[in-house]
Amino acid sequence: MIELREVSKSYTLKGVTKTIFDGFSYRFPRDRNVAIVGPNGMGKSTLMRLIAGSEMPDAGQIIRSGRTSWPLGFAGGFNGSMTGLENIRFVSRVYGQDTETIIDYVQAFSELGKSLDLPIRTYSNGMKARLAFGLSMAIDFDCYLIDEITAVGDEAFRRKSQAVFEDKLGHSQIIMISHSGATLKSYCDCGLLLAPDGVFFFDDVEDMLRDYHQRFGSNDKA
Repeated sequence: MIELREVSKSYTLKGVTKTIFDGFSYRFPRDRNVAIVGPNGMGKSTLMRLIAGSEMPDAGQIIRSGRTSWPLGFAGGFNGSMTGLENIRFVSRVYGQDTETIIDYVQAFSELGKSLDLPIRTYSNGMKARLAFGLSMAIDFDCYLIDEITAVGDEAFRRKSQAVFEDKLGHSQIIMISHSGATLKSYCDCGLLLAPDGVFFFDDVEDMLRDYHQRFGSNDKA
């Protein structure tokens, strides 16, 4: 279960404060895959980081039961001065995993070879994405957070990633942000629409996408 209780979050830049959430409460339904859509600036990625715990709310509570992933597609949590292997060891300990088992999995999955002995700051975006995705697949989460995950690597690697990802989803919940309506319909069955006049839950993801397009445009972007 993931529940937000009276959560507020704002950012201040150059003396200007922007409020993203003000007393927002919501309980994510159990055993359902939830899409999150909305125009840019409405707080989709902020909401994902709050759920993950990588950012804290200014006020309110976020309650989690079960193990929740970091946002897939977000590799910014790595320590750039540490090597790939050192980052794997650190994350493994944080999540109470057997370090060597996780290392073996990520080494085989990511296909990064000796690059895992290099500092993360030397990695390309594609290499970081391979490491982040492999590490997230190495740990069994009850809920996977997916923020615009992007396929990386050659066709064989993308097929392998897709197969492993879909296997994980057979016994885990997902909360997904994507600009592709087709992707959201493939993976999610309900959703949240973040709009200037509030946050709205839809029991059917197609109804949510229809309302989104009516409000903000009729193209295929969500």
